[in-house]
Amino acid sequence: MEKHHKFSIWYVLLGIWVVLLLQQYLVSVLAIKVIPYSEFLRLLKENKVTEVAVKANEIQGRALLNGDVQSKGELFRTIRVDQELSELLAQYHVTFKGEVESTFLRDLMSWVFPILLFVGIWYFMMRRMTGQQAGFMTLGKNKAKIYMEDELNVTFDDVAGVDEAKQELVEVIEFLKDPHKYTELGGKLPKGVLLVGPPGTGKTLLAKAVAGESRVPFFSLSGSEFVEMFVGLGAARVRDLFVQAKEKAPCIIFIDELDALGKARGFGAVGGHDEREQTLNQLLVEMDGFDPKVGVILMAATNRPEILDPALLRPGRFDRQILVDRPDKKGREDILKVHLKGIKASEDLDVERLAAMTPGMVGADLANLVNEAAILAVRRKKKQVDMSDFEEAVERVMAGLEKKNRLINKSEREIVAYHELGHATVALSLPGTDPVQKISIIPRGIAALGYTMQVPTEDRFLMKRTELLNKIAVLLGGRAAEEIVFGDISTGAHNDLSKASDIARSMVKEYGMSAKVGQVYLAGEKRPLYLETGFRGQDEYSEATAQLIDAEVREIVEQQYLKALEILKKWRPVLDRAAKLLLEKEKIDGETLKSLMDEAGA
Repeated sequence: MEKHHKFSIWYVLLGIWVVLLLQQYLVSVLAIKVIPYSEFLRLLKENKVTEVAVKANEIQGRALLNGDVQSKGELFRTIRVDQELSELLAQYHVTFKGEVESTFLRDLMSWVFPILLFVGIWYFMMRRMTGQQAGFMTLGKNKAKIYMEDELNVTFDDVAGVDEAKQELVEVIEFLKDPHKYTELGGKLPKGVLLVGPPGTGKTLLAKAVAGESRVPFFSLSGSEFVEMFVGLGAARVRDLFVQAKEKAPCIIFIDELDALGKARGFGAVGGHDEREQTLNQLLVEMDGFDPKVGVILMAATNRPEILDPALLRPGRFDRQILVDRPDKKGREDILKVHLKGIKASEDLDVERLAAMTPGMVGADLANLVNEAAILAVRRKKKQVDMSDFEEAVERVMAGLEKKNRLINKSEREIVAYHELGHATVALSLPGTDPVQKISIIPRGIAALGYTMQVPTEDRFLMKRTELLNKIAVLLGGRAAEEIVFGDISTGAHNDLSKASDIARSMVKEYGMSAKVGQVYLAGEKRPLYLETGFRGQDEYSEATAQLIDAEVREIVEQQYLKALEILKKWRPVLDRAAKLLLEKEKIDGETLKSLMDEAGA
């Protein structure tokens, strides 16, 4: 790549310093002795002046200052006072001449140098402004970060948990390494490869790994970098991007967050043809125009494939879609092993158990988890990161920062203890629920006064109706315990009620698990596939159906609340013993509570 050296004001200051040193050196070498005019007259009368040069107000020359007759004399300078000097010089047979004083250096220092200094400072400031604002003349240039083949050190060894996606991309790598292998049979590689999946699953890393394995240049930019304030600027950048890519072919163009650029046309456009649509049209034209045999492959990533323009996804453009989904337990284990290479972990670290404790986490979450565990180990002044640090990191990521300094009065601590034990007791009593790992009454995060940590033993992709009902009962166990023990309820169950209501509403509207409502889908517009947002589409059913849905949701929640009450009344003695223990220790594990229940049951 071409390297541009930046102008610095230090270059000007260094030049001034060199000039001053040179001037001082010349003055020291060509030293001229300054003598009084009276001394000059005395030397003149004694025939010790050999030659002079007369200026308007100064006399320079050579004279025998030390009395050495054999030498040419030393240089001297004196200020002229006598106006009839020529008569004296002629009287004593001294050759003399007049000189016109040169003012070149003085004019240079007084006029030219300040101008040069001003121009240098102006140039420096303009370069700074150009670097920040990109300059008017560079507006049409693309903003892609170009990684050459020797600058990418990412390979498939750095990517884990997405084995199926890597297998799909092997063909892209083989084509970039040996395109003749495909063109001899008349085959054509897909022009565009779209990586689809939730945020943090490693789509960008996977694209870099493809370029690293292929050893080709990699153009990386975001979809939002095309769209600017000026009309036509995005289209110009698209054209410039493909021109540069063809010059460096074979290469890979990677556009991150494609949904910022490729959103379906006709939505949100005031005039029907805004700047974003012009940019998208230009991208579609460029994808149709370039020859796949050239070796330019366009890759893109998005977590909103449902809003992309259909013209982008048709054959001949992004005609291959690769799912980069959340990793399963084995994938999380492989990802953890990759990130554990960068820290000093203890040899007895159980990576398989750690992977089981992190269901639903993606690569970015696991990287953050490993980093949090390393920070905790440093805080505890350990030499290695062990399992206890990772367990604490999992709790911190899931529940928030532990706040031991938050003062809670005795009665509230007791309410929190029974509330959390209510969740845990119901969970241990019902089949198909996630095992209870830990119960704590130490406040965490913003509003959590305590928490019950449940860790699944395996990844689940389907849930039965009974399992969903039991999950609602577990969520309502905290409220049920408060009612049984204190005869009153608190505000601590607001989050539990929200989750339980959402599950019940999804059972009725989306999963068809209500006998009264029937096997129908009533959730309105589809939500984003990979984004957890609160946006819901407009409901398309009658008011009578809405009343029926509300009644069904209320009935499901009430039935599971009664189930939780029944369970906790049965285990009331265990609830009291466990609460006393929890108030004393602040934390107990699930095995402790289970052993208390086994003793009482026996």
